[in-house]
Amino acid sequence: MKIPQFLTTGDKVAIVCPASYIKGNIDNAISILTDWGLKVEVGETVTSQYHQFAGTDELRTQDLQKALDNPEIKAVFAARGGYGTVRIIDQLDFNNFTQNPKWLVGFSDITVLHSHIHFTLGIPTLHGQMPKSFDDSTKDALISLKKALFGESMDYSYSQQEYPNRPGEGTGTLIGGNLALLHSLISSESDGSYDNKILFIEDVGEQHYNIDRMLWTLKRAGKLAKLQALIVGGFTELKDSNPPFGQRFEDIIFDKVKEYDYPVAFHYPAGHIENNHTLVLGKKVNLLVEGEQVTLTYKTP
Repeated sequence: MKIPQFLTTGDKVAIVCPASYIKGNIDNAISILTDWGLKVEVGETVTSQYHQFAGTDELRTQDLQKALDNPEIKAVFAARGGYGTVRIIDQLDFNNFTQNPKWLVGFSDITVLHSHIHFTLGIPTLHGQMPKSFDDSTKDALISLKKALFGESMDYSYSQQEYPNRPGEGTGTLIGGNLALLHSLISSESDGSYDNKILFIEDVGEQHYNIDRMLWTLKRAGKLAKLQALIVGGFTELKDSNPPFGQRFEDIIFDKVKEYDYPVAFHYPAGHIENNHTLVLGKKVNLLVEGEQVTLTYKTP
């Protein structure tokens, strides 16, 4: 496994927009990254708009490609998610990136890039706050992102009482991201085996029945049977039907994995939430679930 170099003071990073366009600006995020001692290069897509996208597919491809290829750029931030990364993924050339990997940062629609890079290249990426979400972020979430970028310890423990975890311990490569995007990538080049992996899922704004349907698809595709563990992050701004679906989202998820014996951790602080703690996807981790207490430990290569 090739691991991108951790950042040091004076390093240059790029911000690009591979999906939806930005409303407003990201001045605050640029200021924070500068305060971290980084030099920020802003791509053309950050101020572009073509319908709902941050420029045409061609412009978004070129902007991201430029950041991936530039040897001076040590990390690439997706400015925001939305929709559109899947429209350009097959036009990207990762040859230079493979030889000189750098941290790719984002979540939500950026799950397309995370998944593609993990399964085709085996290079870790960062599931964490994007510049557009810096404004609403907790301090702890931004600290976790800085730690991940600069190579500090990412081990994390939390306790939650909202829904019973399934206790146990599992070790495997951490994969996943947004459930809707993972669902949309099944059987594509950006998909791969979930066997012996630790899967993280999160989502926002979905109907309860659609969460059920997407999880059934993953289950029927054999994605859930041989996991080492399941981490359930934020499922926020959910919508219910009329009449209601009849289950809360935790029940919907647990029903799909109740026959298996691996640990399940609910309400991990990651996803479309203010306290979106960074996860290093593509790295080997250990998950220990002891009742309400959950501990995620990153393994040394």
